[in-house]
Amino acid sequence: MSQKIEEVRKIQFTGKSTYIVSLPKRWVTSLGLRAGSQIVVSQQDNSLILTPKELDKPSTRNIEAAINISSNDHPDMIARAIVSLYLAGYNYIKVRTRDERITAQQRNAIKELTRKKLVGTEVIAESPNEIKLQILISYPELSVEDALRRICLISASMHDDAIQALKTLDKNLAQEIINLDDEVDRFSLYIIRQLKAAVQNEKILRDIGLSSPRDCLGYRVIVKFVERIADHATKIAENVMHLKEKLGEKVFQKISEMSTFAKSVFDESIKSLFKKDYTLADNVVSKAKTITILEAETIREILTEIKQTDISNIRMMMESIRRTAEYASDIAEIVLNLNISQKIAT
Repeated sequence: MSQKIEEVRKIQFTGKSTYIVSLPKRWVTSLGLRAGSQIVVSQQDNSLILTPKELDKPSTRNIEAAINISSNDHPDMIARAIVSLYLAGYNYIKVRTRDERITAQQRNAIKELTRKKLVGTEVIAESPNEIKLQILISYPELSVEDALRRICLISASMHDDAIQALKTLDKNLAQEIINLDDEVDRFSLYIIRQLKAAVQNEKILRDIGLSSPRDCLGYRVIVKFVERIADHATKIAENVMHLKEKLGEKVFQKISEMSTFAKSVFDESIKSLFKKDYTLADNVVSKAKTITILEAETIREILTEIKQTDISNIRMMMESIRRTAEYASDIAEIVLNLNISQKIAT
């Protein structure tokens, strides 16, 4: 474990507008610096951080990892390993066998994963016993906030479309929603990759649009909650696929009212996140608590109107709607934690 070394130095004033501070010689020489070397000075919360200019740049070296597989390895296991390396920040990933060929099933699974789940990743080399992937995207091109906005919009759209599919019993639309879940997963993995890198590198933290490492954990949890909301929109669509016939007007109207409430809670939680609005987030948490009451009332009013064969599917849809509101409340609670400074008395 590295030892924390501190020294107290006085700030001095020179000229008419410049403050200077001296640096311990052993620190300077241990980093290979000398008179004339450039230092980047940055502010993080209540701290000033000094970084040699060369170290302030994101690493440009080619970070490569390889995994060895056999023909007996299940494609899902290989996919999980690739995702783990992607999240760890590797720029090149090799999947290879020693003496045998990569099977057609394994090869197809790797290519499908690359296409559907890993933003900025391409197959750049391929042979019978090796596939090489490169992650092409660099940090400033897509900020965490922009990627998070995208998955929030997709998840909200999926929820709305799922309710529309329920209204018209449009099973083609329901299938489109199920397919769209991959898009949320793609950008979720991208965000997590960025956050992991940002925790370890101040320059990357600034490039992706966050102000402190503390924000990374909050955003990581928020991403997981948004993923869950998209998953529940998918579950609604899957249950639509199993319905035998359209719902009656009264039944659909009650479910729609519950859905509108849950969607409004989600929209407001995301608004509080991007506006960094503590008060709005607090209101969201309070508002979301009524979803269980609304669910119970809806069940009582429509239970006798639903055909026996569809009851379980309808109940599961209502549970997904309730969970959407609850995850939105969880997002708002993270917003409270990230912005508690707004409530500290001065």
